[in-house]
Amino acid sequence: MHSPASRRQVMSMSVVGAILLAVAPAAHAQSVPPASPILERHEGDDYTRYELLAPETAQFRIVYDVTATRPGARFYFNVIRKGSEASSEAVFDRMTGQPLPFKVVGGAEARAAGQANADLGASYIQVTLARPVPEKGETRLRIDKTYKDPKSYYREGDLIVFNRGLGIKRNAVVLPPGYELVACNVPSQVLTEGDGRISISFLNTFPGEAPLVVRARPLPKATALPRGSATAPTARADRAASPVAGVIAASVPSMASRLDERAHQDREIVYFLQQPDTHAFALYHDYTESRPGIAAYFNVVRAGSKASNPAARLLDTGEELKVETIEGREIIASKLDVGDPVEPDSEVVVIRFPAVQKGQSVRLRISETYTDQSRYYMDGDQFVWDRSLGRPRNAVVLPAGWYLTASSIPAVVTMTDDGRVRMDYDNPRPDEVAVLLKGRKR
Repeated sequence: MHSPASRRQVMSMSVVGAILLAVAPAAHAQSVPPASPILERHEGDDYTRYELLAPETAQFRIVYDVTATRPGARFYFNVIRKGSEASSEAVFDRMTGQPLPFKVVGGAEARAAGQANADLGASYIQVTLARPVPEKGETRLRIDKTYKDPKSYYREGDLIVFNRGLGIKRNAVVLPPGYELVACNVPSQVLTEGDGRISISFLNTFPGEAPLVVRARPLPKATALPRGSATAPTARADRAASPVAGVIAASVPSMASRLDERAHQDREIVYFLQQPDTHAFALYHDYTESRPGIAAYFNVVRAGSKASNPAARLLDTGEELKVETIEGREIIASKLDVGDPVEPDSEVVVIRFPAVQKGQSVRLRISETYTDQSRYYMDGDQFVWDRSLGRPRNAVVLPAGWYLTASSIPAVVTMTDDGRVRMDYDNPRPDEVAVLLKGRKR
């Protein structure tokens, strides 16, 4: 499987159909067994973008992408942080792009509506979901609101300061127009928005809140913004679209990909190592497709690996999707560019889904089992798993009955509900990490 997040093998349905008419569908094999909640890590799907407004207002706009995962849930509750004054709220269903009804309730009302752990002293945005959260699926929301909070956003002499603990794992902060960044205490990407505003973005690798402090100062007016830059906040009608303005285009493609916002990339993958003598590891990976007209995903299996048991699911509805495996020669004969080099004997897994409509998106989960003797094998009494990982968020679950003896890359170690050891590798850099794992049988 390809690693770089920028390589997405996807095509319009009309092109896919031309290839697959002559290809017999592969039989559906059983997908990876449902993972326990600790394996799902849905909180990693959340993303928050803070747009600092004029400093004298002490206000900042928040665009919060969040996933509801409790099967059958009809409501979602978003707490209004104490000390913040909320206004201009709006909520959207990210699958359809349509607005959703909501109301602001107290903690007691939230508890009565199903939020069992609601703080009785807090207020919540109670969102009525467009459909109950499906079994084996999820519901994606976008919550748009503006906070006034003088304790989090204030002046300090000639500087402006954004000082706020952020518990979400993926975050961005956009400075007001005409300001330059002079200090940021959390390692972050620094990017330029399409309208000239400076932003910082980071993956929160802390076990709790990231104690973010950002300081900025005014630029000389002559250099504040490029000519023709937009300075007004995004219109409310556009709120269901991506909140991330385009980064100023670079002249070299590789430079553009390196300046893509890493924290906003929502692809993630979990590997489940099978017993080492099988050389096999099951996996699932999730990604969101939002480009209009796209109706298929193409995965060119990594050279040296053999894929089996392909399966896919549309997480927005829980629906199982059709999966087919074709040979690279079919791709070559059709002269299609699927993003990765294809040899005649390459395996290409094709997943088809309803074509994405303008303003909408789909979230996919793709499951497979790989066999790779060169990357997963026994060395004496230890197993060795040696693989490069290119996504921002990666996890490896050790085989049952084995314990960890070595990891070449720093990871967060947890135990799954069934007693297996899990390694989480959050990579905020726009490159791959070469993970080498070793373990022994208990």
